Formats: sequence, structure tokens, C-alpha cells
Amino acid sequence: MAGTKHLNLNWTKKPSQACRSSVEATGRCYKMDIYMTREATAAAISELTELLGERLSTGSSIREMHGRDEAYSDPALPDAVAFPTSTEEVSKIVKICAGRAVPIVPFGIGTSLEGHVIPIHGGISVDMSRINKVLEINDSDLDAVVQPGVTRTQLNEELRATGLMFTVDPGADATLGGMAATRASGTNTVRYGTMRENVLALEVVLPDGTIIETGSRARKSSAGYDLTHLFVGSEGTLGIITKLTVRLFGQPESILSATCAFETVDDAVNSVIMAIQIGLPMARIELLDEVQMKGMNKFNPDLGLPEKPHLFLEFHGSETGVKEQVELFEGICEEFSVSGFQWATKAEDRNRLWTARHNAYYAGKSLRSGAEGLVTDCCVPISALSECIARTKELIAASGLIAPIVGHVGDGNFHLLILIDPKNPVDLKAGKDLASKINKLALSFGGTVTGEHGVGIGKKQYMLEEHGAAYALMGVIKRAIDPTNTLNPGKIVEVN
Repeated sequence: MAGTKHLNLNWTKKPSQACRSSVEATGRCYKMDIYMTREATAAAISELTELLGERLSTGSSIREMHGRDEAYSDPALPDAVAFPTSTEEVSKIVKICAGRAVPIVPFGIGTSLEGHVIPIHGGISVDMSRINKVLEINDSDLDAVVQPGVTRTQLNEELRATGLMFTVDPGADATLGGMAATRASGTNTVRYGTMRENVLALEVVLPDGTIIETGSRARKSSAGYDLTHLFVGSEGTLGIITKLTVRLFGQPESILSATCAFETVDDAVNSVIMAIQIGLPMARIELLDEVQMKGMNKFNPDLGLPEKPHLFLEFHGSETGVKEQVELFEGICEEFSVSGFQWATKAEDRNRLWTARHNAYYAGKSLRSGAEGLVTDCCVPISALSECIARTKELIAASGLIAPIVGHVGDGNFHLLILIDPKNPVDLKAGKDLASKINKLALSFGGTVTGEHGVGIGKKQYMLEEHGAAYALMGVIKRAIDPTNTLNPGKIVEVN
């Protein structure tokens, strides 16, 4: 991989006295600036090879695959990649690495967008994709127990005959362990919730190798701290998820999808706001601006939709209920210069529509040949969404860059795909400056710098501004659970 940096723990600078004292006392140090020798990493790799055999790889191509994620971030290679097949193996891997202060970075399938899985301090990438069995489907209780390498489509294939479905749909066929770790959401969130609402219980390997279970299959509990949701969204910095219990929903009797075009983004957004305010129970409400629609038609030649701002919609329920929802929404849109609906009632037509939406990232990239996508997302209160997007488009125009917008507008979340040439320093700086301005804009509206993608590397710089004194508490939690800073160091919080 051209330009890849191999950042490992073979530090050349002299360690601080605090680190030397810590190493002398405990054999390890929680700071990342310790004087780490090649021998420590080599010894860990040697012991891991004895444990895993050929399932421990130091090959350059495997390491490169685990040195980046889907969107553009500065890549960095792990020293080795481990492929465990059980919780017990994950625990042993963690114990081997933690005893030598060798970093561990959990890896699902690499579809994250903010550099979550990039091993910026080297160490061992732990690929969880081979721990991928659906363990239980509890039809009566509407839940399933799965291993972390199970993907959302794999689970839904196994659920097909049961009349149930798993609803969190981020677009990419991500692993459920990765989706829980990043607190993923997606197109169905407005009706069914994010991973936060849909994870009931977890099995987690802690930074010292201890295996714990959090939560239960019960739908509510008042028994102690909510540890399950501490790990949901922790991005592998507090523990490695090795089992999940997730909520399921019944497949609706009737599903109807549609697209509709508007003259302006403002009209599209305001129609959604009014629909939400009257309590219309839509399952999916996706905004695609006119720039994104140009890419959609280019990438999907058979789509043939007007290159205007669009909503992609879906309604779930009984036949009567869906009909009522459609009539109500059509009436709302007539007040906002809608230019016509195209309905998809057949499963193949709905699948074609949502496949095109899920490929929006690649459709956007097609607008600039050879470009990389610098991706950012934010989320604001629904009432501020229209103004926030309008000001975002002004910032895009001022930057001179191409940056299509896609939004889960039903929950105030929108995404930018900023197309850049990362080898061009001026281009790269302009893209990063644009992303920064949009993140700060979201905060000014009382929002968040990430509604869906997570913190990773890309959003960490804004965490203090968003969370204030609460950000320090996150550091306290990290130190308490991972005192040697072994798990995914350098992500979410900096520890000193």
C-alpha cells in the first residue's frame, strides 16, 4: 500500500522516569511513550504463533488489509494479525499482549469510516471474522445470541424462515461485533433504533484477559451499572466483544418504498420535519442532495432519477396502516413543491432502490475520478436540521470541493463525502478544514460531531469541545478498565 506508515512500538526515545519506574515495578506501563523494545513485540508474536499457528500472520498483504478502513485516513500497519476462533483464544491473545504492553486493536470487517481499526501504535490486530456463528434464535422472546463476526445479512438470512428480522442497517455488511463497538445505526434507525437500543447483553474480554458477561435476555433491569451500554460504542478501547444478544422484530405485513424529488434540500427536510412532528411512523427517511443524485445516476445507470434533492422512503405496517401513512405523507409533501413519487411495491424493486442507497459512498466517489473519500457525519436536533444543512452547503461551495450529502434525516443525522486527492497537500488540507467547520457547526446547533460513524481517529479532536468536563470522566473510565492502555490506544481518549 503506497504511503503506508508502519508505526510500531519500537520506540527510540528515552522513556520518562515515571514509565521506567512503572516498568521496573510492574513489568508494564500505561503510557504509550514507553521505551518498547523489539524483543517485547517479537516475543508476543512468537508466543501467539505457538497458540494460533498459521492463524497468526505477519505477511505484508494481510497487515495492509488491517491497516486502514473504508474511508480515507492515514494508514498504519499492525506488526501481526491474529485470527482467533473462540472467546478463550481471544482471552489468551489479550493476556499475551497485555503482559508485554503490546497494543491490541480489534478488527471486524473493516467497514468503519473514522480510522477506528487503524493500529496507529502498531501491535496486534485481532480479526474477529472467524468467530461467526449464530448461537441461538429465540423466536418467542424476539432475540438472538450471536458471535461478533456474524454480519447483519448473515443473521437476517438465518431469520428469514422465522418471520423475524434484525433491523440495524448501516449500509455496509458489517459484523455485529463491530456495529456494537461503534454504536452503529443506519437507514432504519428512525423507527427501530440504533445498536444502543438493540443490544441486550454482551460477553466481553477485558484488557487483562478476564471474560465477563453484561446484561441478560430480560428486556429491562435495575440491577447495578449498565455495563452493556458502556461497551456499546467504546470502539474496542475497553474490551473485545465476543458474544452479543440482540433484539429482533417481526417482519411487517406490508412494506412500501418510494422516492420523491424536491426543488430544494430545504423543502425535502421540512417535509420530513412536519411528518415527524405529526407522529407519522415511517421506517426509513433518507435525504440525498442534488450532487449525490448525480453520482447515483452515474454509478447506477438504470436508476434514471431527476438530479434534484430526493427523499428515499419506506413504510412498514399492515396494508391499511401503510396506505394511511402514504396518503398522509403525500399530503405533507404537496406543501413543499414535491415533483412526484415513484413507488416500489415488489421486493426486487425495493431491493434495487435500497442497494443503490447503500452504495451511495461509491456513487459519490464516481463524481471525481481517482479521488478518495474523506467522510464526516454529524447530528443535530431535528428543528435545526434544515438551517444546518443550508449552511453546510455554503461551506462546501466556499471550499471549492465536491462533497455530496446523504442524510438519515428522520433522526437529524447527515453525512458528507468530501472528495479529495490525499497526495495533494492543498486538497487534503481543504478537505480536513471543511470537515472541521461542519463539525463545529453541528456543535453550535446543540448537536454532536458524530451521530453514526463514531470517534476513531477523525473525531477525537472535537471530543473535549462537545463533552466538556465529561470527557475527563471518559479518561478516568479508560484508565480504570485498561490501566496499561493496551486496547486500541489513541482512540476516543488520550491517557497520560
